[in-house]
Amino acid sequence: MKNLEELKKDYADLIVKAGINIQKGQRLVLSCPVEEADFARLLAKAAYEAGCKEVIMRWSDDDLTRYKFLYAADEIFDSVDHWFVEMLETLSEEGAGFLSVYAEDPENLKDVDPDRIKRNQISSGKALETYRLRMMRNDCPWCVVSVPTKSWAKAVFPELGEEEAVLKLWAEILNACRVDGGDAAKNWREHSDELRRHVEIMNNYNFKSLRYHNAAGTDVTLDLPEGHFWAGGDEVCKAGHNFSANIPTEEVFTLPVRDSINGKLVATRPLCLNGTIVDKFYFIVKDGKIVEAHAEKGEEVLKNAITVDEGASYFGEVALVPYDSPIQNSGVLFLNTLFDENASCHFAFGEAYPCIHGSENMTEEELKAIGVNYSMTHEDFMIGSPDLSIIGITHDGEEVEIFRDGNFTF
Repeated sequence: MKNLEELKKDYADLIVKAGINIQKGQRLVLSCPVEEADFARLLAKAAYEAGCKEVIMRWSDDDLTRYKFLYAADEIFDSVDHWFVEMLETLSEEGAGFLSVYAEDPENLKDVDPDRIKRNQISSGKALETYRLRMMRNDCPWCVVSVPTKSWAKAVFPELGEEEAVLKLWAEILNACRVDGGDAAKNWREHSDELRRHVEIMNNYNFKSLRYHNAAGTDVTLDLPEGHFWAGGDEVCKAGHNFSANIPTEEVFTLPVRDSINGKLVATRPLCLNGTIVDKFYFIVKDGKIVEAHAEKGEEVLKNAITVDEGASYFGEVALVPYDSPIQNSGVLFLNTLFDENASCHFAFGEAYPCIHGSENMTEEELKAIGVNYSMTHEDFMIGSPDLSIIGITHDGEEVEIFRDGNFTF
């Protein structure tokens, strides 16, 4: 039985080789909380051993982020320094890999003025549009992973002491990423193969529309664009290399026609949004647009998030995740979207991944014409439940049961 330090090394190797899949001579932009510098070093060492040209570090810290939003001069939230924009555009243009260790206190910004958060999101979204679109198109390989921080672990396991909570969260993360059961790389390849099987089935059906229903209150219909495809598991960047954008991942996903969604979407898990927990919320949607948004907790933050631009109140992703998945079965509410979205079917409001055959040769106007949504934001929220039903309707009008009792029927 391997000890935790050995498992951490296996995890870092999996991230570098199967996640970002760094190539010889390629640069890597590594973002990580300074609290987890030891794990960042494991990642950097694994990247250099794989032939990485240079690891460029971007450190973060919850306390410093909070201080900035509480005390910084008000005008700084309305602009982004040109040197920062130039750095990301230059690195993404050359095809660098972008690896993000996403681990933060889920309520780090709960007392911050929501207007500051919204203005910062708008200014960043506008300034970094080129970089963001490159990432959405997979021009560069990118990968998001997580490791425990003390504040996050205590939020997930408040009944435990700090050290015990961190160890418990490590165990849950390693289990969810299939690292704690033998050969991590082999486990991940087998899992990716299973995801591709579901992708192939969904693509073979080529559904025209989907209909969702559950007892929680979700009751919605949507159309899928002409030429759409489902994705999941490994993806391919512009240079032709495979990568896994999320570790862990349990989803297969595509995009809806922007103006086609009608009905009610009810969240079944809290959403950690801009440093605040939003809970017990739902959307009323008409012709694709969110016309009502209500939440028992964090409503103002939610309403700000869906109004940062026009596209933020429309949807860019529908994702299928079996309710009987490792993360759901763990019984842990991670308070981290990377994990919670992979415990549940989910939607995302905002930007769409262009899951359209030939999209790389289409203009923005052409993509918009077939229903692709554009926005400076992309936020996943969970609607899965143990009784979720999803019906797919083919172009011939045949109804096919995709999900019964929260799981694939395939």
